[in-house]
Amino acid sequence: MCVQPDHSNRRKAILKRIVYIGGMSPERDPAADSAALFAEAVSIMARLRGPGGCPWDQEQSFDTIRKYTLEETYEVFDAIERRHWNDLCEELGDLLLQVLFYAQMASEPGYFTIADVIAGLNRKLVRRHPHVFGDEASMAAGNAVQSALETAGIDSSQVLRNWDAIKRAEKQQSSALDSIPRSLPALMEAAKLGSRAHKSGFDWPDVAGIFAKLEEETEELRQAIRDHPTAPPPAGQDAIVSEVGDMLFTMVNLARRLNVEPEFALRHSNAKFRRRFAAMEAASPQPLETLTAGELESLWSRAKLEESPTTSPSR
Repeated sequence: MCVQPDHSNRRKAILKRIVYIGGMSPERDPAADSAALFAEAVSIMARLRGPGGCPWDQEQSFDTIRKYTLEETYEVFDAIERRHWNDLCEELGDLLLQVLFYAQMASEPGYFTIADVIAGLNRKLVRRHPHVFGDEASMAAGNAVQSALETAGIDSSQVLRNWDAIKRAEKQQSSALDSIPRSLPALMEAAKLGSRAHKSGFDWPDVAGIFAKLEEETEELRQAIRDHPTAPPPAGQDAIVSEVGDMLFTMVNLARRLNVEPEFALRHSNAKFRRRFAAMEAASPQPLETLTAGELESLWSRAKLEESPTTSPSR
């Protein structure tokens, strides 16, 4: 006969703790409260995965959870873009849950614990900020850079150069680009590649040079299309894919030079398109697919003018 463990006392302790947390006074030490709350979150996660816990949580693995990590990350982005701070508070909690989940799963076979995660982060922050914590503390935390770093009275650009130098020494990387993961979303990877190349002095001298490169890439794409006007995939597709990729890479670098995050710029345009398309649907007395191209263009122009009266109705 299998005897189920008695978790009633632990349940009562968690409930008591939650009631206590809800009654916390704003006069309490925020750091102490944060530590206590974090410890309780770790305990709850262990309880969910442990004997007598939640069947769904127990069934999850690194592979099944990772899709939720991506979803929660984009929900954080959405809350920030909407400037909805209550939602952001909640979404950051959901994102933190992902960290707790991974760490708990890793602790079960003995890979690492949440304490290892935090300790590693603390060491990294000290190691990569010698201008704040001092060279001695940075080296004690694992800074392996051989030559002295400039740390006195530096600006943010020098901070980033120091960070990259310390990171390369940590990873023993032969290329300045080795630290940029190939697993990143393509827009983010392109932006980081361009930024890292810029730090090495390899960049267009000005924005005009990037526009010229964009015109060059546009003509090369047109030529690839002309060279394969009727060829079905994959014939000719490789050349077209390559040229489209070059155009996108150039556009990302243009955004970088203009201090624009390409991912967020595209998300902004996506949201704008959603609003205007919804306005077209609302304004049309019949389904959009039954309208002519001229009628659709008229609806689009109206939607844009209604949204931005001072803007011309161009796409």
